[in-house]
Amino acid sequence: MTASTRRRPASGRSRTAAGAATAVVAALLLSGCGDQTDAAIAKREAAKTRNVHAPLFKKLPKAVQDKGFLQVGSDATYKPVEFRKNGAIVGIDPDLAAAMSKQLGIKLNFNNATFDTLMGGLKSRRYDIAMSAMTDTKERQEGIDSTTGKKIGEGVDFVDYFNAGVSLYVQKGKSDTISDWADLCGKSIAVQRGTVSHDYAKDQAKKCKKDGEETISIEAFDNDSEAQTRLRTAGVDAVSSDYPVAAYAVKTSGGGKDFEVVGDQVEAAPYGIAVPKGQEQLRDALKAALEATIKNGDYAKILKKWQVKDAGVKEVKLNGGA
Repeated sequence: MTASTRRRPASGRSRTAAGAATAVVAALLLSGCGDQTDAAIAKREAAKTRNVHAPLFKKLPKAVQDKGFLQVGSDATYKPVEFRKNGAIVGIDPDLAAAMSKQLGIKLNFNNATFDTLMGGLKSRRYDIAMSAMTDTKERQEGIDSTTGKKIGEGVDFVDYFNAGVSLYVQKGKSDTISDWADLCGKSIAVQRGTVSHDYAKDQAKKCKKDGEETISIEAFDNDSEAQTRLRTAGVDAVSSDYPVAAYAVKTSGGGKDFEVVGDQVEAAPYGIAVPKGQEQLRDALKAALEATIKNGDYAKILKKWQVKDAGVKEVKLNGGA
């Protein structure tokens, strides 16, 4: 046999036979271990929880009924609304989603992402909905970038389920120098990028400049935890975030010794579940599920658990943001 002669497998079997055997082994391994892709895992979990007899199952679009779950985009760094604990995403939104799941008969599967990517994720259909302490605004409804004023997408419909304003907090003992937003001219603030707090800080910075004072130095971070760390280490003078988040940070950080809230809530507005335009049947099913959780008392129990009863709603509205 010359050096150029192809060598047959040692077993004497042809490559076709060996390949077929390998394919069979691979298939057996897959059937034993299961497909471990995120999509496959979500489908297996959905099969365990899918309940065609749930009160509102038939209100869902047929495609969602068949799939048995919704992919939910969420920024899980926003305690107590959504955050990670022992690897799981927990908080106000996940608890409400679980209560809604009982009514809908499908699983609402939370996916962690940075807040400023959620709208793009809805547009690309990576997520079916977004539930992430997202303030219902006209700009988001219409798909307009709040910074540039340019159209960036088709926009979303909101199912409103919570009311929250923007709060300002400082290091403990520093309220003598900063007591509200008017005191921030010439000082610095940390916020989470793309939030209402970020927009409000930019508006206040313009106001300072218009009034002939030094502007506000704004540092924007991917998540609220980074903004809190910046304040804790005295890198900025203040942080702004939604009321539930600010209240939780003040209560828990350093055992309540790190921060204090200053001034009153501003820009009070509803949180909404964001649903892509054109998904009216899904939107209305989610609205009905929230209404059912209010009626059966689950909603009140969840707000009480997280100590945010004052932020609850009595009526679920669509696109109620101003």
